[in-house]
Amino acid sequence: MIRAGGIAAALLTPLLLAAAAPDPIGSAMEDSAAGWNAGDLGRFMRVYAEDAVFVTSRGLVRGKAAVAARYRPSFAKGGNSRGKLSFRFLGTRTIDARHRLLWAKWTLRGAKVESGMTTLLFERRPAGWQIISDHSS
Repeated sequence: MIRAGGIAAALLTPLLLAAAAPDPIGSAMEDSAAGWNAGDLGRFMRVYAEDAVFVTSRGLVRGKAAVAARYRPSFAKGGNSRGKLSFRFLGTRTIDARHRLLWAKWTLRGAKVESGMTTLLFERRPAGWQIISDHSS
């Protein structure tokens, strides 16, 4: 006989694991954060596809080079002037064999603590899972 609590735990455990460790996408995001924290713009941007689109409050930023240009002023002197970046993965959704969504909370810890949410659309490409759309607030 299965108790109600056992059923709930059995159903929730895979969801919690997916939120905590979203496979190669999570690894790519952790590496990106490490690049940010080391002041390495190239490493931070490695997870972005060449044709990535970044959604901002002022409109769309199209292309990896334009996204990198937007972040470049924060990278100087071997670090990132905006603080240390970390992510808390909230979940993923598989769209199809080549596309996944990732929801996460980002936090920057520097002179002040800032945080927000991000929805990232990944596409599996020859170089691995890459961000093709980034909507962060």
